[in-house]
Amino acid sequence: MALDLSMFAMLLSVGAQGITEEGAKLLAAGLAIGLGVVGPGIGIGILGSGAMNAIGRNPDAAGAITTNMILAIAFAEALGIYSLIVAVILLFVV
Repeated sequence: MALDLSMFAMLLSVGAQGITEEGAKLLAAGLAIGLGVVGPGIGIGILGSGAMNAIGRNPDAAGAITTNMILAIAFAEALGIYSLIVAVILLFVV
């Protein structure tokens, strides 16, 4: 979604004179959030898969596994939130 927004903004802002400052800001913000959440998304998927495999192998340890999984997902999601903050800063401050 964010990459679609940045591409649309780039197409609108590129004219005969090149890319405008507003277009560059929109492109940078779209790329920041679009690329910034790819890693956490993959990481959370791998974490969930590993936790489900571990619970399937040892159902008695489900409580400890789930607690550690939620903690690791929170750390991974923090990286996505950082990229969201960078995108907002690019849009409204720069």
